[in-house]
Amino acid sequence: MAEKRDYYEVLGVAKNASADEIKKAYRKLALQYHPDRNPGDKDAEEKFKEAAEAYDVLSDENKRSRYDQFGFAGMDGAGGFSGGGFSVEDIFSHFGDIFGGRFGGGFGDFFGGFGSSSRGGRRVEKGSDLRIKVKLTLEEIVKGCEKKFKINTLIPCDECGGKGAVNDSDIKTCTVCHGSGVETRVVNSMFGQMQTQTTCSKCNGTGKIIVKPCKKCNGNGLQRAAQEVSFKIPAGAVDGTIIRVPGKGNAARNGGITGDLLVVIEEERHRDFEREDNDLIYPLFISIPDAISGCEAEIPAIDGRLKIKIAPGTQSGKMLRLRGKGVPDINGYGRGDLLVYVQVWIPKHLNSEEKKLVEQLSKLDSFKPIPSGEDKESFFDRLKGLFR
Repeated sequence: MAEKRDYYEVLGVAKNASADEIKKAYRKLALQYHPDRNPGDKDAEEKFKEAAEAYDVLSDENKRSRYDQFGFAGMDGAGGFSGGGFSVEDIFSHFGDIFGGRFGGGFGDFFGGFGSSSRGGRRVEKGSDLRIKVKLTLEEIVKGCEKKFKINTLIPCDECGGKGAVNDSDIKTCTVCHGSGVETRVVNSMFGQMQTQTTCSKCNGTGKIIVKPCKKCNGNGLQRAAQEVSFKIPAGAVDGTIIRVPGKGNAARNGGITGDLLVVIEEERHRDFEREDNDLIYPLFISIPDAISGCEAEIPAIDGRLKIKIAPGTQSGKMLRLRGKGVPDINGYGRGDLLVYVQVWIPKHLNSEEKKLVEQLSKLDSFKPIPSGEDKESFFDRLKGLFR
């Protein structure tokens, strides 16, 4: 087996070459040694693979760094093509973006086509996707649910079964492409004579011609109908989540692939809770006496009601965290918390007698604000949370 050549030497670039220079060099070699330009030339095929292997390493920042430091020894197990044993088709699929998406499986189009028959063939259509919005309550989001809807969609024609013609004898093989779905032409270019393959202009890539179309669908093979669809919404969905329901979109012509249904989640606002990611926020208002003496409070929860204890001397803005009482993570990573923010209710209007009582209390030492260092730290923590 021949000794491997240095990757920079293979592409003919300097070791400090930019990513753009490396890409241009590889593109030039790929054009030069492409198998369709050199049919049966094993040497050209090996050089084509060699260039692809070099580009695979030098176009990847991590692989290039390892190669610069350790040489070929640093490529063991690096993945891609550096391990060898790859085919020309592997290169086509791996570097499909080098020529604007026309390298792999359609590389010939870049040159005016070399067109391998193995990469040609009839076009298989896919039906269009449908999109609907679904409003969910917070309770439905927390527990997950199943929804049923009637939607207008395209289905195969019930008269012709989606074929476009009632009788099979009314469907003929295209005389231009002979059923292949593609037209092959020979053109002269700067590289010499080359073959091009394009979608058949007569049958539009289907390989068939309908000589007597179905009267109901006019040969389209489709009809519109209302269908009931059901799908499950996983627990933990967030507003704007898109759930794809395969095969529930519009049908395709000529027995193609049915499109999908895209369900866009719209979360309704809850009367008690505000949602922050997977956490739920609830404001609990308590009176001044309850804040001073402490109390037991009942609060709402998604699956019932909860009782919590308010410690004596609780300050307004105190946050109580109830673990696991929030929204489940849609990916199954546990559940959020219920955050209870205690707000001490300050009366806005007092009568004369109430004002006298407050004035008497304000003269007592216990009612004079003397915050401790811990109180200040708690305040600043809450302030930082608000800015975040």
